[in-house]
Amino acid sequence: REGNDMKELWNIFSKGLVAENPIFILALSLCPALAVTTTVVNGLTMGLTVTFVITTNNVVVSIVRRWVNPKVRVPVYITSIATIVTVAQLVLQAYFPVLYKALGIYLALVVVFAIILARAEVFASKNGVVKSFCDGFGMGCGFTLAMLLISVIRELIGAGTILGMPVLGEGYNPMLMMVLPPGAFILIGYMVAGFKTWNAKQEKKAQLAELKAKKEVEA
Repeated sequence: REGNDMKELWNIFSKGLVAENPIFILALSLCPALAVTTTVVNGLTMGLTVTFVITTNNVVVSIVRRWVNPKVRVPVYITSIATIVTVAQLVLQAYFPVLYKALGIYLALVVVFAIILARAEVFASKNGVVKSFCDGFGMGCGFTLAMLLISVIRELIGAGTILGMPVLGEGYNPMLMMVLPPGAFILIGYMVAGFKTWNAKQEKKAQLAELKAKKEVEA
């Protein structure tokens, strides 16, 4: 029983990493993926902020779901998200003012990120606290992973650095397009195609394994 529960929680968490990755598979909240991934620090900070917000909001929604009138659930969810985002903003502004300034208006826009509201509506409003936590944390980790991958490639190719430290040598001529929106569009397009291809292969492999197991049982 306990083993099955742990496996279920792991499946809920892990689906956000690849199978239902918010950016590469669900194509939600692409705005920050284009705007703030010019450096690894900015991309990672935004990813961790969204992870904190989506996980905390999922827990809050799961706790209050039985007392919220379905007719006003969306305003309640948005109010919860806005409160959590405000807390995150104040912490960044107080302790990390440089990052707070670098993220700019996109930090405030976390309130309306589709992935956060979507998980509250689709999952947290229908499940318990532990499952909602795992779902939010998994989706947040998937979002952070995507932001990190994009920002590493963009900073490396666009500036020849990682975390501000030169890694490609003084002779490297940075590709300016990679730190501009067109470069981000092209990169994300290729990465989305790669993730979808990988997912399709995994699904096909699972189907073949299931079919093989079925034939063995019949035999």
